[in-house]
Amino acid sequence: MTNKKIGVGRLPDYIEVALRSIISFSVLLIGAKILGKQTISKMTMFDFVAAITLGAIAANLAFNTTIKLHLTVIALIIYVAIIFLTEYISLKSRRGRRFLAGDPTVVIQNGKILEENMGKMRYTLDYLNQQLREKDVFNIEEVLFAILETNGTLTVLKKPQFRNVIRQDLKITVMPEKKMPIELIMDREIIKENLEQNGLTTSWLELELRKRNLTKYDVVYAVLAANGKMYVDTFKDYIHSPIDKE
Repeated sequence: MTNKKIGVGRLPDYIEVALRSIISFSVLLIGAKILGKQTISKMTMFDFVAAITLGAIAANLAFNTTIKLHLTVIALIIYVAIIFLTEYISLKSRRGRRFLAGDPTVVIQNGKILEENMGKMRYTLDYLNQQLREKDVFNIEEVLFAILETNGTLTVLKKPQFRNVIRQDLKITVMPEKKMPIELIMDREIIKENLEQNGLTTSWLELELRKRNLTKYDVVYAVLAANGKMYVDTFKDYIHSPIDKE
């Protein structure tokens, strides 16, 4: 009498890839939520390496059917744990933070470009000028300090004579603002929790809309600004020739 192995039928490839893709996305999303917004913001070198590796593992989990599913999931979980641990070290230790993310580098001081610092960072003049223009700086002599941050962005402090004048400089009295803008309506839906959290009622909102001859069904977006004024954008813009219309 011969022994026959009874095997379980293998899923069709397209179903297996679909299921693995769903699992990959779910695990990666959970990992991103654990790691927080730091990972998806402007990244340091460590964040960049971590994101690339997570993406590679997740991609293999999705479509590389030669790798066992549970082994890839374990690898992804371990990598998320490693990143979480290194971020915890960065949070608690200044030395650890400097090692993982590096230090900001001054590239302009008192209107003078520090070529040696730029060379160490392999930071080119073309890129420096581009980032200065993004900060509305077209004359390097206006810059007191320009600092290349660890995430690659450029922070610019202009010399006092080139800084924008603010109301405090002119001694103009301003009304204090103690609240954030409050979103009231989005895509015709009243955001009731925002009303409740700020002591507002649906009837008050509907009254404000009636003053403008509107209902919630006319409104794309409505927000109560910090100064107490309500901004309302409707589906009908009454613009005869929109600039972006093709």
